[in-house]
Amino acid sequence: MPIQTFAKLIKKEEIIKDVFKFSVEANEIVKTAKPGNFIEIRVNDQTEPFLRRPISIYNINKEAGILEFIFQVKGNGTNILSKKEVGDKIDILGPLGNGTFKFEKYDNVEIIGGGIGIFPLYELAKEAKAQGKKVSTYLGFRNKDLVMLEKEFEEVSDKLVITTDDGSYAEKGFAIDYLKKDIEKKNTCIFACGPLPMLKAVQKYAIENSLSCQISLEERMGCGLGVCLGCAVKKASNPKDNPEYYHVCKGGPVFNAKDVEI
Repeated sequence: MPIQTFAKLIKKEEIIKDVFKFSVEANEIVKTAKPGNFIEIRVNDQTEPFLRRPISIYNINKEAGILEFIFQVKGNGTNILSKKEVGDKIDILGPLGNGTFKFEKYDNVEIIGGGIGIFPLYELAKEAKAQGKKVSTYLGFRNKDLVMLEKEFEEVSDKLVITTDDGSYAEKGFAIDYLKKDIEKKNTCIFACGPLPMLKAVQKYAIENSLSCQISLEERMGCGLGVCLGCAVKKASNPKDNPEYYHVCKGGPVFNAKDVEI
């Protein structure tokens, strides 16, 4: 069951322009949080904005009771959140999501992410590495100015490849091309989160090559509990005249790539 708590902000960092990392005291949430879970944040006590903001969990420190999340300022809600200062209390509901990253049965964990979609992948890489898995991570960004968390992912990966679309930093091109070139296909699962075109390419590659693949989807979530039915994604292999849907907040946000039509 998710827990509502007023978590104290103990550290705030702007890692690149308009992208903030918050560290909060949230002991009750981190006790049960898993890689792939998310939280819902009420940014103020006013009627506007009315809905909570869904944000992926970046890092879980169970020993210290610390939860970390990263978000990009995109609208009024996240702009309000970015103005919080150390010592403020933040209204958080979590952990949310029944679909989480399941890596335990695989020897090789192949992680691919793009842009702000890389944030939920860090806890996955950290946990998999701690359990003795071979972790290969591929992170793609549009250009050098948008590269984030390179050092952090390097520490929790056996192999890290950074790509930029324009070649302004590290490898030029798309992360999936380097994953295809390097991937070890024996007892392997691909884990992906990022822009929809990237997810579609990863999904197609995994299915065509009979590889296990789990993808984390991002949809507009109103309640985060499966009540408002706003974050629907079509189930794969459904008749077109009578389609069925998952709800990302409740069935996911992590799905087997074969189960969803994106």
